Amino acid sequence: MAHDGCEGVSLPVVSSLKRENIDDIEINLSDAAITALKASMKGDEDSHVLVVSAQDGGCSGYMYDMAIIEDPDDDGYLRVEVSDMTILVHNRDSSLLNGINIDFKDSLMGGGFQIENPNADRSCGCGQSFG
Repeated sequence: MAHDGCEGVSLPVVSSLKRENIDDIEINLSDAAITALKASMKGDEDSHVLVVSAQDGGCSGYMYDMAIIEDPDDDGYLRVEVSDMTILVHNRDSSLLNGINIDFKDSLMGGGFQIENPNADRSCGCGQSFG
């Protein structure tokens, strides 16, 4: 049986969340997340963006994915400006990720970026999956 990073048995989940495009999106970052992102971007905030997406899979139906990439300048994304940084969310993920709160925890156990999603009906104990 494949282990996906969460405890317990993972069964296929049919999610009730619909992927509907929205025209505007709100993403909230804590001060700790802003500091960690700026450190990760290393001064490339003008040319690079943070892409936040929801991928099919995980214990609860979807998994979060975050990546810093060179700005694709693509109309397929909604843009949010936060503290001189640009965050992109693909149009297909906009309804799933609207209103998320991104925080950063600096600890040995469970540290790193953490996302709280008000749209999720359920989430996995590992915090990486939602549905």
